Parts: sequence; structure tokens; C-alpha cells
Amino acid sequence: MPRPSPSLSQRVAGLFACHFFGFGLFLPFIPVVLEFQGISPAEIGFVLGVGTILRIAASPLLANLSDRTGQRRLSILIYSLIGAASVALFALPGGLLVAGAAVISYMVFKAPVLPLSDAYALDVARNTGTDYARMRLWGSAGFVAANLAGGALAAQATSWIILALIALASLATGFVAMSMPPQRREEPGDEQGGETPTAPFKSVWFWPVLAVLGLFQASHAAFYGFGTLYWQAKGVPDFAIGSLWAVGVVAEIALFTIAGKLAHRFDPPVFLLVAGIAAVFRWSLFPFADTLAAMAALQLLHAFTFGAAHLGAVAILARVIPSKWAGTGQGLLGTSIGIQMAVGLSVCGALYDVDPDMPFYLMAGVSVFGAMAMLALTPLVRRCMDTALQAAG
Repeated sequence: MPRPSPSLSQRVAGLFACHFFGFGLFLPFIPVVLEFQGISPAEIGFVLGVGTILRIAASPLLANLSDRTGQRRLSILIYSLIGAASVALFALPGGLLVAGAAVISYMVFKAPVLPLSDAYALDVARNTGTDYARMRLWGSAGFVAANLAGGALAAQATSWIILALIALASLATGFVAMSMPPQRREEPGDEQGGETPTAPFKSVWFWPVLAVLGLFQASHAAFYGFGTLYWQAKGVPDFAIGSLWAVGVVAEIALFTIAGKLAHRFDPPVFLLVAGIAAVFRWSLFPFADTLAAMAALQLLHAFTFGAAHLGAVAILARVIPSKWAGTGQGLLGTSIGIQMAVGLSVCGALYDVDPDMPFYLMAGVSVFGAMAMLALTPLVRRCMDTALQAAG
């Protein structure tokens, strides 16, 4: 196995940092920018809803197109350039029509960038021994930096700076991708001139496993959708709410820092089982946390409910899906998360109107189901990973 290249691992880390910096500005602050442009909340909701639906569909399709052409880096560049051009549409007059087209186009063409980046990073980890989690943690750091920058710029007079930074982050993502070397995808059969293994997308077992992997992230629906509103209703100051969100991301980064060592002792299903158990505790106790210390303590569990779940999911897909189709696999994971998250947000919204505590109890129940489903599927997942490993050997 080649020795890891510090320069390559740093560039992959930079790829994640650039992408998530733009995403960390777009996700929380694009509704604010649209509102400053005179677009009503109902229209904003419609635009983001359409964009979300199209993003969910576009992620695996555009990632699959990249896998078929074998041009992963070039695809990231093209999608990122289109993303930046989409943001530039805000400079044109046209109100809702132009702004809506800009937002939806950005969401669609940026959708495959993360799965393709994950696929490239996993190839680097597989071929050089570089720790995937240590590269990926810079995405989380970029997201936090964007949140802080966006919060300081979230005023009408400076909203154009937010748009400019989103576009620049998209451009930087594409150019960092092209600065990296083509990553050799070592598949069984390469040396003998035989056929590479097929992806498991047509296998019956793959789809329930994919659904369960997505379920762990979708269990955050109540928190992502209503966590801030819930804390505000409890009288938590806005600056403290921002700090609570930061605690969760810092905990996530801490796990990513040591995840490589943990991966030598525990296989991916264990990461997911730990994530499910942590989520049961986190969401069950969420309504009972009535002090900042208690809230912060529960936020530390984000390291497991998000971080461990993410690492376990991408590792399972990396082991059972050939490298040639890795972008498609990671894109399908994003679609699984997106569909279940959308359903979760809708249900949690209805429950929040009835009782603000109910969405979190529902997420605790979802987490129980996810942990039990993962426990039941673990023998199957391990057999599939072992089979893929033997085929690769």
C-alpha cells in the first residue's frame, strides 16, 4: 500500500472544508437573503420544498453519471461551476422567478458534490491508508466557520456578501477537486483483465440496509427542524442557542479525530448500534433538559447520533460497493436520508403544534426501531462485507 501523501490528504480536507463552508452559509441563511429580496415566507417554503425534492432525485442520478464516465474530479468542478453561476443569477432582476431558479439550480447541482467527494476520499483512504474521518472533520469545521460568518453578515446591507461567499466557496470546491490527482480505483479483475464486480444495487438485501442507514440521520428531523424554536420557547438566549449548536459540532469533530483508531477495534455496524443507543437517550431526555448544562451534555451525544452514524454508514457502503460505483452509492445514501428527513420534518411539524415535546419522543421511538433493525441486519451486513472483501482479495 502506498504511503499516505500529506499533501493529498490536506487537499481532500480542503475539498470538504470548501464545500461545507458554502453549505453552512446556504442552509441557514438563504431564507434570510430571500426575505430581504421581498419574497414571502410561503414563497420561500415553496422554493425550498421544490429544491429539496429535486435535490433528492438529482444526487444519485448526477453521481451515477460521474461514475459512468469515470470523471469524478471533473464532475465536481462542473457541478461546482454551475452552482456558482446559479448564485450569480441573484444579480439579475426578476424577483421570485429568478431567485427561485437560482436557489433550485444551486441545490440540484451541488447535491452530488458531497457523495462524489466522499467517494474520492474513501478511495484515498483505501489506496493510501489515510484516515477518512480526519479528512472529513474539516467539513464540520468549515460548516461551523460559515455559521459564525453568516451570523455576523445576516443583515440586509451585507446579504450580498453571503451570496458572494457561497459562490466563492463553490468555485473553490471545484478548483480544489481539480488540484487532486486522479485516484486509481483498484478493483478485483484489474490485474487479470477480468470484469470488475457489479454493484449490489439490484440485490434485495441492499435496499432495507440503505433505508436503515438513512433512518439514523433522519432521526434528527425534530432537532434540525424545531430544536432552536424549542429552546427559544424555554427562554434560552439566542447566543446560548448558537453555543449549544456549536457544542454538538465540536463533539462530532472530536469523534472524527479519534475514529480511525476506533475503526481498528470495531466494525461499521458497531458504530451504528452505538449511534442508535445514543439517539434513544438523547431524544428521550431532550424535553427534560431544563438547564444549559443539561442541554450541553445532551448535545455532546451528537458525536454519536450524527458522527458515528455517518462513519458507520459510509464505511458499510465503501465495503460492499465497488469503487467504480462509490459515488452512486453515497448519492443513494443521501437520497435515503433526504426522503426520510422530509417525511420526519412533516410529521414533526404537525406534532409540534400539538405538543412541542412529542416530536422528540417520536424521534426516540424511531431510534429504538433503527437500533433494533441494525441489530437484526448486522449478521447480514457483516456477511456482505466479508464477501466483498474476499472478492477483492
